[in-house]
Amino acid sequence: MSLLLTQGVIHRLFDGAGYLAPFVVLLLAGCGLPVPEEVTMAGSGFLVFRGQVELIPIILTCYVATLLGDSIPYWLGRRFGMTALRFRWVAKIIHPERMSLLEERFERHGSLAVFTCRFLPGVRLPGWFMAGTLGMSYPRFLLFDGIGAAIMTPLWVILGRAAGERIDELEATVEDLHQWLGFAVLALALSLWVVVLIRRREHQVAAMEEPGPPEEDREGPPPTAGGR
Repeated sequence: MSLLLTQGVIHRLFDGAGYLAPFVVLLLAGCGLPVPEEVTMAGSGFLVFRGQVELIPIILTCYVATLLGDSIPYWLGRRFGMTALRFRWVAKIIHPERMSLLEERFERHGSLAVFTCRFLPGVRLPGWFMAGTLGMSYPRFLLFDGIGAAIMTPLWVILGRAAGERIDELEATVEDLHQWLGFAVLALALSLWVVVLIRRREHQVAAMEEPGPPEEDREGPPPTAGGR
């Protein structure tokens, strides 16, 4: 049932919006919108299954929107550095407590840390911000982030399309199950009704065939000697 609920939410969110809704959501994710990129990409795959968008164009749309969204925290860190964390809304999105760990990761792995952050939802935005703060060049950032997104984006879109097929199969199964259950309940109700009618008829026949009281009982007790 949770699959059906997810299907309804995604369908209502993206219905009629075509390529625009995934693009906007993924772009705003770079600004801290609390919607996982994986969910949006999977929802885009669901649009493919519904025939509202084409597979290759929606993958490219999600890919470009993801890189643009990732560029927002990168340029924020490149322009303001750690001083940007003084703003409450920035600190709420970037999570300053993770900065030291991310700095160690970047010092140890260099540009490869950008690639690994792509697959770690909880540290993506802080990771992009740290890449800009440490002065990584934008082309290098796009290269490693783009490689990770090139793996992640089509994977989740295709998974979303496959999930749509499974959901429709589940809907058909549930619908058939409801029909069979309805038939079974109706058959059971009819059977019980017939049994009740038969038992009631048997009781009526038995009551009609039951013998009455003996003749002497109907005439009353015999007279006593004192009554002669």
